[in-house]
Amino acid sequence: MDTVEVVVIGGGQAGLSSAYHLRRRGFAPGPGFVVLDHAPHPGGAWQFRWPTLSYGAVHGLHPLPGTALPDAEAQRPSSEVLRAYFARYEETFDLPVRRPVDVRAVRPAADGRLLVESDAGAWRTRAVVNATGTWERPFWPRVPGQSGFAGAQVHTRHYPGPGAFSGRRVVVVGGGTSAVQHLLEIAGTAAETTWVTRRPPRFREEAFDAAAGRRAVALVADRVRRGLPPRSVVSVTGLPMTEEMRRARERGVLDRLPMFDRMTANGVVWDDGRFVEADAVVWATGFRPVLDHLAPLRLREPGGGIRLEGTRAVRDARVHLVGSGPSASTIGADRAGREAAVELAGALAPSGDARQDVRQTVRPSAGTRLGSG
Repeated sequence: MDTVEVVVIGGGQAGLSSAYHLRRRGFAPGPGFVVLDHAPHPGGAWQFRWPTLSYGAVHGLHPLPGTALPDAEAQRPSSEVLRAYFARYEETFDLPVRRPVDVRAVRPAADGRLLVESDAGAWRTRAVVNATGTWERPFWPRVPGQSGFAGAQVHTRHYPGPGAFSGRRVVVVGGGTSAVQHLLEIAGTAAETTWVTRRPPRFREEAFDAAAGRRAVALVADRVRRGLPPRSVVSVTGLPMTEEMRRARERGVLDRLPMFDRMTANGVVWDDGRFVEADAVVWATGFRPVLDHLAPLRLREPGGGIRLEGTRAVRDARVHLVGSGPSASTIGADRAGREAAVELAGALAPSGDARQDVRQTVRPSAGTRLGSG
């Protein structure tokens, strides 16, 4: 069993941001902190994105702290570009990432520390920064008759690209950015597409400035402060209207239907009698935070969420949550990682082997590019 000051769980944008800021505030790689990542390679959830999601089509991407985004061709797969970017980042800043490590539980230890249990061993630690994101927990709505549908059902988590739906009648379910991206792609190859959302989508024509971003994050953060499960930021911000989306709307691709009430072997049905034949259903219905490993700490409120003060869990000050809820965006993850590191540096004040001379920390400037991959 290893003993460290801080264990960061998750090696995506939020986890690497937290690790970067822990180094800058004097925590030495190894005895000061370690990053445990469930994924097989660097890149966070980006490494799993569908192959047709190009680097130029990614919305709201923000660089990891201390660097600039890769200067890569817009048509290259985002998974390829960002996997290489994350790998170089870990190497440049000498971040101690161990993978693949499946964290199974975090529980109180007898000496007042926390015990992080995994398939690769256990760590005793004074604090945990949880940056596990949502990718590993796709949300599948349950609809009567769903198990009897004879066609294909696929979630965004395993979306294969539009080629798999060539010549087929496809229903796309979901009101977020991924649903629209899937719909626009599939409409170019499918025999027919139908878009279904639970609530009417709200398209945003106006510019989304910093003030609007802060207001959106504040609304999500308010739910977290009240101990409620967070909603997605896009549910507050709306969908940014692009020229491609305008053309699709003119062609009727973005004509939306409300959520169907049940499924049959060969389609979907509404209680008013409407029926749409379908060969495939794409569930672009989002994800839920990966938090089951924190269950032994009993952090949840009666409302179902984990109440936070900043990034710190109200029920256990040793635990910080970054990269979900109000910090689910890439820029939000960076800010939350910094906030958690600042608070932990003040609370733990590492000494001895756990402390490094911050003057020796590798710190390229904010404009440093780590290559295009």
